[in-house]
Amino acid sequence: MTTLPTWLDPRSGLSTCAPTAAAVAAALAAADPGPDDLAVLLAPAAAPYLEAMAQRAQALTRRHFGSTISLYAPLYLANHCSSGCAYCGFAADRGQPRHALTLPQLERELAALRGKGLAEVLLLTGERCVAADFGYLRQCAAMAAAAFPAVGVEAFAMSTDEYRQLAEVGVSSVTIYQETYDLDQYERLHRWGPKRDYAARLEAPARALAAGLRTVGLGVLLGLSEPRHDALRLFLHARHLQRLYWRSGITLSFPRLRSQAGGFAAPYTVSEAWLAQLVFAMRLVLPDVPLLLSTRERPAFRDGMAGVGISKMSVASRTTVGGYADTARGDLAQFDVSDERGVDEFCASLRQRGLEPVFKNWDAAFRDPH
Repeated sequence: MTTLPTWLDPRSGLSTCAPTAAAVAAALAAADPGPDDLAVLLAPAAAPYLEAMAQRAQALTRRHFGSTISLYAPLYLANHCSSGCAYCGFAADRGQPRHALTLPQLERELAALRGKGLAEVLLLTGERCVAADFGYLRQCAAMAAAAFPAVGVEAFAMSTDEYRQLAEVGVSSVTIYQETYDLDQYERLHRWGPKRDYAARLEAPARALAAGLRTVGLGVLLGLSEPRHDALRLFLHARHLQRLYWRSGITLSFPRLRSQAGGFAAPYTVSEAWLAQLVFAMRLVLPDVPLLLSTRERPAFRDGMAGVGISKMSVASRTTVGGYADTARGDLAQFDVSDERGVDEFCASLRQRGLEPVFKNWDAAFRDPH
């Protein structure tokens, strides 16, 4: 029977009493805020303090990241999947055509992204299966690393040795969301397949950092479980990895559940206002951690959050297999995109707000310290 590790104690910070205004003010003023402060800042009692939270979040973001927004693009390699995640458009029981990019197709996709000026790409697949296994992913990653200075992978949970092989071919980061930290809900939603193993997925970020990856990206799919509980556990996970791998980097993402093939309805509603409250609160408790916001969110909301907690964003995203070189592809997407602006339009919007889009902020030469 799976049990939660002690460092992910769900009781931490979750008082049965509603926070008072004095508790919110104290959390806002805390010099080194922890889980108790985060729980207070995520509570309904903190909603009237949203402007104060935003101002402090913006000041911390400017202090640690300047006036820059780092940009990246996701690139879906394959939509084959062996798991039965109830909420995912790529689940094995979804009736849609399945594709995996050939290497020539991948080369065209990479060229199309380079043509947009992008320098960081995130490669995505479904869960491990014969049509898109580790060997395929490693080969695609090596090709991407030869063309881009920064390559990340968002795929299935892997062994330490497999993560080491990805690092060896030039991958610098791995993103792996727990989706929800609620163990009971996790087991209900992951109906079959390798992703059903809660512990194996929970421990994957640590395996990636132990293998030499520079950065891991964490996140929850907001709406699957009670969002305040999931957000607090996400923070505890990040803090745990920071203590163990203090030389490595961590990023956090805040995707809300979007419409997808299969018609799964989110059990919990997460409003834009609460999402903003979450981002501001996370910036206060993790001042130097990059916080990401994807094209799941509508343009006006993304524009308002840029530089106010958020320091990194996806742009011109396609959530189909391919779609950059061949924009007419009719494959079903993993989820709906809300911000469909191109790179130039999005960058112009950032500059109008006094922010500078950054396509590349490190050099491939620094991958190997030797």
